[in-house]
Amino acid sequence: MIFSSIIFLCMFMPIVFIAYYLCPARARNFLLLLASLIFYAWGEPGYIIVMVSSIAINYLAGRLVSMYKEKLMPVKAKAVFIISIILNICTLFFFKYTDFFIQILNNTGFAKIPIIDIALPIGISFYTFQTISYIADVYMGTTAVQKNLVNFAMYISMFPQLIAGPVVRYGQVEKEIGRRELSSENTAIGIQKFITGLGKKVIFANQAGALWEEISAMPPSGNSVLLAWLGAVAYTFQIYFDFSGYSDMAVGMGQMLGFNFPENFNYPYQSKSITEFWRRWHISLSTWFKEYVYIPLGGSRKGPARQAWNLFIAWALTGLWHGAAWNFVIWGIYFFILLLIEKCFLLKFLQKIPKTICHIYAMFFIIAGWVIFACGDIISPSNYIKALAGINTPFFNNYAIYKLYTSIFLLLIMAAASTKLPACILDQLTSRLNGTARFWIKAIFTFIILITSMALLISGSYNPFLYFRF
Repeated sequence: MIFSSIIFLCMFMPIVFIAYYLCPARARNFLLLLASLIFYAWGEPGYIIVMVSSIAINYLAGRLVSMYKEKLMPVKAKAVFIISIILNICTLFFFKYTDFFIQILNNTGFAKIPIIDIALPIGISFYTFQTISYIADVYMGTTAVQKNLVNFAMYISMFPQLIAGPVVRYGQVEKEIGRRELSSENTAIGIQKFITGLGKKVIFANQAGALWEEISAMPPSGNSVLLAWLGAVAYTFQIYFDFSGYSDMAVGMGQMLGFNFPENFNYPYQSKSITEFWRRWHISLSTWFKEYVYIPLGGSRKGPARQAWNLFIAWALTGLWHGAAWNFVIWGIYFFILLLIEKCFLLKFLQKIPKTICHIYAMFFIIAGWVIFACGDIISPSNYIKALAGINTPFFNNYAIYKLYTSIFLLLIMAAASTKLPACILDQLTSRLNGTARFWIKAIFTFIILITSMALLISGSYNPFLYFRF
């Protein structure tokens, strides 16, 4: 079940939220836990055992770490901490990376191990990172242990942020798990946020994705530089509106439930450097790798060479987190190289040149990076990048002109929608109106987004979810 499906929007979500608002406050965590387990089991009931096992193991580990620390037994606390981290990583590795490493071994010629071909449990990358950060924070003493099993299980399995994040660390919602207030104002803001995210996903991401699918399927003989760049730009918008749309829906639902989830995107395509881009894109994941990988490895405290090595590890793992394929690893290393160059000297140079040139520079490498990310093997990205560079590829052809003519208006709208421009225009237009008038204008605008999104979904239009596989 995904957020942009009719069954979620018209059945699951209304039933859960009506029940949630009607039930007593003390029972809401249990209701949310039950709803989350149903949500998770809807598509793959067998994997509910994996999630429940993860919840039980990490709950027990947290209690043991806390108990041993209170009894001044640091060796035992550390042992439990290390064992729990290993178990979490091994579980994620088994389901997500076993076949990848079997293929690597088989390609060496020293082994012929059968591929397991096991399905990836939905959301395992996200909830595994949440359990790891929880145990680490309890061990470090920055977070108090959660003694209530229902509350802990609800935190791990909470359906709004289960399948696409943001990666919510326990400390960010610790107080709200114990007690949270519901208000009509927060509910209204949450609904607006959710519908805005739905519009991003259905109106923009799906249309951009259909264009990318069509262009990326073209054989090399039918490609051109113009068509390749058109497809790359389409994918650039697809992945942003797809993932930020889902994040907005998660944050909106969280607010409707009384939680304040962290924002996951901050207009990343307005960036003027790669460093700035990664401060704005998938913020919760970048922060997680910084705080639980890069800094524990030593960060920048042990000299430039060690800093570069720590940065390499963090970004290689970031790439691998996104998927068990070489293109994701290469994508992570690609951004490591760019970030390292910026840290060494390029950022100082970028500060001295016009911002427009900085923005063009950043978007050029961001778009090229998404091509690596989008293609599922080593050969495909290189062929597509050759087309982007014009190597053995004509600059344009009739088909490229046709696709540009029919899609340029949509792409320009998406370019504007990926910035603060629409919000600034709306604020300017309504700045002289009173609060009631502003409310109704936003309400009408939100209603139009909802109706348009539902019409597209009912029509059965193209509706994938890119981060569902992560």
